[in-house]
Amino acid sequence: MTVDGHTLHRFGLSQLMHQQPDIEIVGEASTAAEAVAMVGKLMPDVVTVDVSLPDRNGLALARDLRDHFPELGIVVLTSFGEDDVLFRAMETGVSAFVPKTASAPEIVCAIRHAAVAARSFTAPGLADALVRLRDARDSSPLSARETEVLRLLHRGLTIPQLARGLHVSNSTAKTYVARLYDKLGVNSRSQALMAAMERGLLQAATFARTGTG
Repeated sequence: MTVDGHTLHRFGLSQLMHQQPDIEIVGEASTAAEAVAMVGKLMPDVVTVDVSLPDRNGLALARDLRDHFPELGIVVLTSFGEDDVLFRAMETGVSAFVPKTASAPEIVCAIRHAAVAARSFTAPGLADALVRLRDARDSSPLSARETEVLRLLHRGLTIPQLARGLHVSNSTAKTYVARLYDKLGVNSRSQALMAAMERGLLQAATFARTGTG
């Protein structure tokens, strides 16, 4: 089943799948809302999900699908090839992450992988992305605690929520945040996240949630 807000993209993927004797398209959805209802009804083996959907972020949809259908193969197709998007997809629990610029064989291979190994992640360029992540970690000016604070800020937690997550008082949590801002040379959460992304620190912090690497 395909989930993509662009008619031409759905058509192109369907045509590609029709050329595969072992793959059958059972449904198409243009929005996340349609996808949730259709997956429950059609029970496909694999769903391809575009990151950019008209009504919702595709990775959020993928997270919900993984929570409700643990054995469903989920392939994320995206026009965005940045490492942080790849690692967010990996963190979400999808089966494969494939840029839309990938070759037809790579897309078909990702779908076949998802059909037989739904909980095992694969992505073109994953090894290179992991090397870049390692290099970013090695050169990071942040301590392990500051990296954890950055991760929690990226998740949108408030200071009280951050304090609970770190098992510290609100005042201590504020101190951690202030130290992080000082190291990044910023004055707000949005500035901190932007600075961290520009310096390659954000994907390292968010990817650390998976416990991998």
